[in-house]
Amino acid sequence: MKYIFVTGGVVSGLGKGITAASLGRLLKERGLKVAAQKLDPYINVDPGTINPFQHGEVFVTEDGAETDLDLGHYERFIDENLNKLSNLTTGKVYWNVLNKERRGEYLGETIQVIPHITNEIKEFIYEVSKKTDADVVITEIGGTIGDIESQPFLEAIRQIRNEVGKENCIFIHVTLVPYIKGSNEHKSKPTQHSVKELRSMGITPDVIVTRSDEKIDDSIKQKISLFCDVKPDCVIENDTVSNLYEAPIMLHENGLDHVVCRALHLETAEPDLIKWQEMLSRMNACTEEVEIAIVGKYVKLQDAYLSVVEALSHAGYETGVKVNVHWVDSEDISDDEAARRLLEHCKGILVPGGFGDRGIEGKIRACKFARDNNVPYFGICLGMQIAVIEFARNVCEIMDATSREFTNQNNNLVIDFMPGQDGNIRKGGTMRLGTYPCKIKEDTILQRVYGTNLIGERHRHRYEFNNTYREQMEEKGLLISGTSPDDRIVEVIEYPNNDFFVAVQFHPEFKSRPNKAHPLFVEFVKAAANAEK
Repeated sequence: MKYIFVTGGVVSGLGKGITAASLGRLLKERGLKVAAQKLDPYINVDPGTINPFQHGEVFVTEDGAETDLDLGHYERFIDENLNKLSNLTTGKVYWNVLNKERRGEYLGETIQVIPHITNEIKEFIYEVSKKTDADVVITEIGGTIGDIESQPFLEAIRQIRNEVGKENCIFIHVTLVPYIKGSNEHKSKPTQHSVKELRSMGITPDVIVTRSDEKIDDSIKQKISLFCDVKPDCVIENDTVSNLYEAPIMLHENGLDHVVCRALHLETAEPDLIKWQEMLSRMNACTEEVEIAIVGKYVKLQDAYLSVVEALSHAGYETGVKVNVHWVDSEDISDDEAARRLLEHCKGILVPGGFGDRGIEGKIRACKFARDNNVPYFGICLGMQIAVIEFARNVCEIMDATSREFTNQNNNLVIDFMPGQDGNIRKGGTMRLGTYPCKIKEDTILQRVYGTNLIGERHRHRYEFNNTYREQMEEKGLLISGTSPDDRIVEVIEYPNNDFFVAVQFHPEFKSRPNKAHPLFVEFVKAAANAEK
């Protein structure tokens, strides 16, 4: 087993995740089996309860782990499903250690950061080698060098290097090289200080990946090589690319996978990037455009809907059109006139997942606008529940129809708790999480899209369609096209009077790949593109 650890310096948001994901793709194209994981320093047990404004979307794995959004990059680039071993937080580390202490597993020892916390981190990293047949494990350390929270993780990976040997473990440091316009030059000093901080923790990087918006002179690279004690060809420039999926090609051309394989004594063929390049060619060939509205309440931080946006782009590439996302804050849709004004120029409307009652009425008005005007509508998770509420109010004339999530009153709760749950349940990790099967009804859009009668998709929700209202809504024309295999849980609804009106309780965006677009997104984008014509 070979280990690659990716750290970041100077500032956050440099693209450690994209660097790690791109390297994973390059190593996979060299014929290696790659596993990826992210270690996050924050104290939360997982990102499941963090406000999306602070941390972006929560990415859900097949086995139901609520994880950092960088895992979405890993899955999309490497095209391997990740699992609960792919994300670890400081909160989870201390949670595990304290529970072991309470059970007496430490036999009365005094619990300390070293060795107990660091051993827990190492055990998590080593577990990947026990549970997978990967040749290489790529582990990204979240945060920025110098953060107090990161120190136990850095100490743990320093120990791993000593335990497995230098030939089996390398450190890649992604760092900012700022460009000063006033003097027309790049500055290497922030990188030098970042590496100095890293070395004070006992870690000397083997590869430095530099981030800058401007092309870096060779003289700056040589300076970084000299002052940071890395080989000249191990200073790899990470250029800004116009398309995220160009990053693996760019990093390969700059030599990243070559120096990594050399350092780890991996003898492989050159990466086969033909299919990836063909995919990029299809992306660049898209000339037609279609505008699709995403109606949500976290639109000021678009990372909150990262996988949805990527899935729309993937579908556009496959359909041959460029998808332009029109962001609509649902709180701005104050009435039907506002809905018309904000949405009438869009050829498709997507209402994604979310939590809480803020902006809900605006989403309902957006859904009504789509249904009344035969605008292609795609509802995901909460977007499906919104469609149910809108149909109940405006077609079934249940004017107080709502969800238990939004009220404590005795309204008509067309969306209610899942069986066995109530308002007193702990919030973290108690939703319906991970992949569940869905049975598809014949002669539906869903069946045409999937081409099968049984699928599996990832879920993340606590509320569901209330079956008390099922017969009433079906009589009024709502089509329930997907259910759990036992027919108890409504998974998908359609409105057959429209050309495309589909709402799903699950999250199909998590399974979309740039080279394998999700079929539901493809059908939605096709419908929007046809509406354009």
